[in-house]
Amino acid sequence: MVKMKLVKCVQLVLAIVFIGFIVHGSNAAFSPVDNYLIACGSSQNVTFQGRTFVPDSKKSSFLLKSWGDAIVSSSNSSVPSPIYQSLRVFSTPASYKFGIKRKGRHWVRLHFYPLPDPGHNLKSASITVVAEAFVLLNNFTFKNYNGSYLFKEYAINVNSNCLIIKFIPSNNSVTFVNGIEVISIPDELLPDQAQALSSPPLFKRLSDLALETVYRLNMGGPLLTPQNDSLGRTWENDGKYLHINSSAVNASVNPETVKYHVPVTPETAPNWVYATLESMGDANVVNWNFNMTWVFPVDPKFMYFVRMHFCDIVSRAPNSLVFNVYINSDIAYPSLDLYAIIGGLGIPFYRDFVSNSSTESGILTVSVGPDTMADNSNAIMNGLEIMKISNDARSFDGLSSIHGLLPKYHSHSSKSKVGIIIGLAVGILAAVLVGLCSCCIFAPRSKATQNHLWLPFALNGNSQTMTKVSTTSQKSGTASCISLDSSNHGRLFMFQEIMDATNEFDENLLLGVGGFGRVYKGTLEDGTIVAVKRGNPRSEQGLAEFRTEIEMLSKLRHRHLVSLIGYCDERSEMILVYEYMANGPLRSHLYGTDLPSLSWKQRLEIFIGAAKGLHYLHTGAAQSIIHRDVKTTNILLDENFEAKVADFGLSKAGPSSLDQTHVSTAVKGSFGYLDPEYFRRQQLTEKSDVYSFGVVLMEVLCGRPALNPVLPREQVNIADWAMSWQKKGMLDQIMDPTLVGKLNPVSLRKFGETAEKCLAEHGVDRPTMGDVLWNLEYALQLEETSSALAETEDNSTNHIPAIPFTPPEAFDHSVNMTNGVNLGTDDAVDNTTSTVFSQLVNPRGR
Repeated sequence: MVKMKLVKCVQLVLAIVFIGFIVHGSNAAFSPVDNYLIACGSSQNVTFQGRTFVPDSKKSSFLLKSWGDAIVSSSNSSVPSPIYQSLRVFSTPASYKFGIKRKGRHWVRLHFYPLPDPGHNLKSASITVVAEAFVLLNNFTFKNYNGSYLFKEYAINVNSNCLIIKFIPSNNSVTFVNGIEVISIPDELLPDQAQALSSPPLFKRLSDLALETVYRLNMGGPLLTPQNDSLGRTWENDGKYLHINSSAVNASVNPETVKYHVPVTPETAPNWVYATLESMGDANVVNWNFNMTWVFPVDPKFMYFVRMHFCDIVSRAPNSLVFNVYINSDIAYPSLDLYAIIGGLGIPFYRDFVSNSSTESGILTVSVGPDTMADNSNAIMNGLEIMKISNDARSFDGLSSIHGLLPKYHSHSSKSKVGIIIGLAVGILAAVLVGLCSCCIFAPRSKATQNHLWLPFALNGNSQTMTKVSTTSQKSGTASCISLDSSNHGRLFMFQEIMDATNEFDENLLLGVGGFGRVYKGTLEDGTIVAVKRGNPRSEQGLAEFRTEIEMLSKLRHRHLVSLIGYCDERSEMILVYEYMANGPLRSHLYGTDLPSLSWKQRLEIFIGAAKGLHYLHTGAAQSIIHRDVKTTNILLDENFEAKVADFGLSKAGPSSLDQTHVSTAVKGSFGYLDPEYFRRQQLTEKSDVYSFGVVLMEVLCGRPALNPVLPREQVNIADWAMSWQKKGMLDQIMDPTLVGKLNPVSLRKFGETAEKCLAEHGVDRPTMGDVLWNLEYALQLEETSSALAETEDNSTNHIPAIPFTPPEAFDHSVNMTNGVNLGTDDAVDNTTSTVFSQLVNPRGR
């Protein structure tokens, strides 16, 4: 009780100190030369976040050029903020022209909120915005947007005496805007180059590109609004982005104690950012390999500018804090010793990076962890900014460029005609060059000149060279490759065969994009439909995953594992060819698409199929195999909705002896599904797959992502959120609405018990995949019987090992083994997934 009162007192004191420094933070020396704050459609000044926005009807230093615009205003108290109480609607292209007194970087901030309008449904309005030849938004609509309002912040380099922001409606639609900000940025705030995490090591020409703020965090501190920032920025708390909440503890000091030293100034970040931090100090650190990690969903098609802010306010002695900094598991800054760099404590420091690797998964992670050579196992972070970098099309929205958006609104002047002629000439010249290059590339060449830059593996484990037998089809004139029986690694495809199968990697055949690469639908010469996964040949991690996948799948044959047909390594390509799964990944049937909802019985059968595949991995060979990346995108469904486990690029051989309890290895996998014990200790076991499978169970039941940072903090991680409801016996309150009233409550209860066991904090408390399989089949049996009978048969809350079952036939151990691995399928002993009990598990062995 005394401790609680003390904590509350400390929080109260910090709050008072914070309020006292709001004025201090806003009185910084920087005063922007250009400072436009526009309330669109308003008839009077609007005060918002301590700043005054003027109506766009007062065209003193900017010009509004539009036709067919309309004004919408509202006095409704439910409007989120004053800036959203009015807007201007455009039915034709419109532009705001701002006079620029000082060239250089400027903030361009846009505010959108679809007020009720009797003339238009603004939630369906299409919003396209272009500024300084950059596409900021393209056909954005509130129709499928989760938030009530939209705020966008960009940093754009303006090199002329004016900045024109254009709002372009799509055909038969309108566009609108509530507020616009155009504000000068200090020249030294954003650099022209930053350290890249891939080759080349330095990313240049940042000043030629635009940046979009996607995350700006105040670690361990409160929300900071534009009132507290001399540049009008907003800093949110980092709590909902922490991968494991218990991994961090916050600390703070009086902001006045922060000592700015050039080049860091209050414009770099407010002193309150440097006066608070997240630390690992007393966060139950188990070993030196434990990291504090933040997880951010990002658009995988873009690169990101990442700025990290540090200020050591926790150390009591020099050089006592040394730690490593990571982005996407790549070490960004090894052995960071703030005192050695700055020469003091409590002095702000920041470092910039550009990440363009390992973001294909749609997740960007930032981590800090203690250096193994340091005296103390601690690490800190005070602030973090993540900004999307515009692509080569000068766009923040895919490949849409300004040239594809504006020509239809231009008059056919002589200048435009000249542009068209020049464009045609350039296009013809490019076509000629491409033709010449193609002739050079695809011209017949001597077989002796055809070689491989690297070998995925040695044949039979001994050969040091890749042996191939090639034939040429007289009918098609294309080369094919005969796989060697001794390799057991599947068919070896020629690259031209892959090109033909995928229509030269036609984007219309793209099935999806993953961490390894892109997956295309293909058709082989004999008509077989396949899935073709093409990796990035420049990725060292990709090469390791490529080899692992071939080696694993060439040994494994099971009805519930996706089959590898072959591979291609020609021209340094990393291409895998799999059987085609007509219904795609399980996740696509849960959310984010218009596909029909799965019934509860279908979901249980899919669980059972996936569990059989994982159980085979864990027990079907002399040495177990741990998948290490179990998630809903790696469970694929065939035309009959039968589940198969896929993607073995991260798989790892399990313990090799009975006295070995785990495999020590670096943490790999997908955030949201990672076993917390494995994450903390870097000790991998089969129970790590069980935990990930437990997350899958809850994700499929609830029909929502495993991680969703936009939700309230307690709902971000589905494992924590669903477990809280399961422990209250109210799992039915959060399940997919399409399942309500359509399942047996007793089946759901048994399912909940199973998932709860899978998600136990410690691996020793989790069941084996065999136990999970038994209980899922039992839940299916309960679903298929009447509710009354099921209630009679299952009126207890038995834990997993004690669940009653009907003994199946004995498991047949007489299977063909090669190198300790079962090479046959389980079709002979496996019934359909509707069968109550699996014949893969021998009850007498339990």
